[in-house]
Amino acid sequence: MARMVNCVKLGKEAEGLDMLTYPGDLGQRIYDNISKEAWQAWVNHQTMLMNEYRLSPINPKDRKFLEEEMEKFLFGEGPSAIDNFVPE
Repeated sequence: MARMVNCVKLGKEAEGLDMLTYPGDLGQRIYDNISKEAWQAWVNHQTMLMNEYRLSPINPKDRKFLEEEMEKFLFGEGPSAIDNFVPE
């Protein structure tokens, strides 16, 4: 049976992640409070951020930016607007 969580992003009970997807305390917070659906939405948004801003996950400055955006996306006020991005 799937592990269920009360997803703070979606505001409903949903299927939880199968494993920690991020290290440390933030990773545990994500595991405990974020659903698979919300995590996939973050992964899609993160990909867009990386492509639009040409970010590299090996660059510490870019990693810090992505972590801040991830916290805002999952637990805060939502995603930041991407400059000059117009959805289809």
